Amino acid sequence: MARDVATRYHIPDGGSYGGQLLGTGKLGSHGRWRIFGDPDQVTPGDREILRQLGARKAEIAALAVHAERSEQWRRMNDLDPVKPMVWITEHPWHELNADGGLTLRTESEFARDLEMELRQTIYQWEHTPCDLIVEPEMYCPISFTDSGMGLAGDTDLAITDRDNVIVSRHFHPVISGPDDLHLIQRPELALDEERTERCFAVMSEIFDGVIPVIRRGLPGLGFSPWDELVRWTGIQEVLLDLALRPEYVHALMEKLLDAYLYRLDQAEELGLLASNNTNIRVGSGAYGHTTQLPEPKAANVGVPLREMWGFSTAQLFGSVSPAMHYEFALQYEIRWLERFGRNYYGCCEPLHDKIEVLEKIPNLGKISMSPWADLEVARELMGERYVYSMKPNPSWMAGEGWDAEAFREELRANLRILEGCAVEIPLKDISTVRRDPQRLWEWARVATEVAEEFST
Repeated sequence: MARDVATRYHIPDGGSYGGQLLGTGKLGSHGRWRIFGDPDQVTPGDREILRQLGARKAEIAALAVHAERSEQWRRMNDLDPVKPMVWITEHPWHELNADGGLTLRTESEFARDLEMELRQTIYQWEHTPCDLIVEPEMYCPISFTDSGMGLAGDTDLAITDRDNVIVSRHFHPVISGPDDLHLIQRPELALDEERTERCFAVMSEIFDGVIPVIRRGLPGLGFSPWDELVRWTGIQEVLLDLALRPEYVHALMEKLLDAYLYRLDQAEELGLLASNNTNIRVGSGAYGHTTQLPEPKAANVGVPLREMWGFSTAQLFGSVSPAMHYEFALQYEIRWLERFGRNYYGCCEPLHDKIEVLEKIPNLGKISMSPWADLEVARELMGERYVYSMKPNPSWMAGEGWDAEAFREELRANLRILEGCAVEIPLKDISTVRRDPQRLWEWARVATEVAEEFST
């Protein structure tokens, strides 16, 4: 397909009910951040469709296997390697609707947002369950506003599939030197209790007698400063500045960290936070169940940071030395991570040769092992002290053909290296399955079978 380029696309910072703190705000692997649309626009037809889907979710959630899996995830995160735990996240939903099960049938935006959540959950259970846990409730997220940091990214987009949310970007600098640092502003958060209560009331009425509805705050906060900075500085420009203008880069990091910590303090003080010691993705990995943090509060709001998982990553530093990684990223990230009771580090960058500096992170529990990590080196340096968040290569899904047995042997070989360790296997970054959903279904089956071979 020919590339379609949209020039000078402006990415806004901040906004209603989430802004940068929440990313897009749509349903994601971290849990639902917010609900879109006007709750008062739900029609009687919408209500009936949602009740049917809610009943199906409740039926699935009532199965005993979910309690068993919760305990397995807990043991794994507590470094008791019961078995490698498998989970799929970041599905390419635009390519998976082979049987019509993902087709939305409600009318109002509010109902369609809830319908999408339910249909995706049911789809995962029916086609790619792995070690998925389906909860016996619906969550109504608390609503708030975030003013953002005062900047918009100026970006060229290269689009090959208009149905795919994953696109290529080129960033034009809006910050080019020390004189521009004042453009980064402290964000202001404000709780919107009226919208929260209205959404909760409407959801409670829709699902009355079908599945409980529970208010929930933000169940996860991350700090990825280099993902943010390059939107404003350009990638090549700021990487050259590491060598040419190091003091400027340090000033950038201080300014950005100050804004993020200011936002973090407000989120905690306003009672916006919820536990992620549950069926919530932590960092770029999988579920957060652990005995190293307090059990989630029943109200699921007002949770202090010390009772949560934190997360940080510097993906652009994949080829940067450990010393430079610490100087320009980790020493700042630690000031964020020290606020949390348990921490996850990393995403797509290889980290096998940076374990020594990562050990400076307080309460470190999981380390990302991307497809480009050397697992043998990581095993030698990490031992059995951390969870290996081992990311399979998503390119298995993107090739001309899909070789299930070759994937089986690769996964088996990797798990032999990590045998005896606590391992989770979160498949992510799946931008395409070549419009062949069965590839993903088969991946789930094979990965589950191989993981069982290594159960203890």
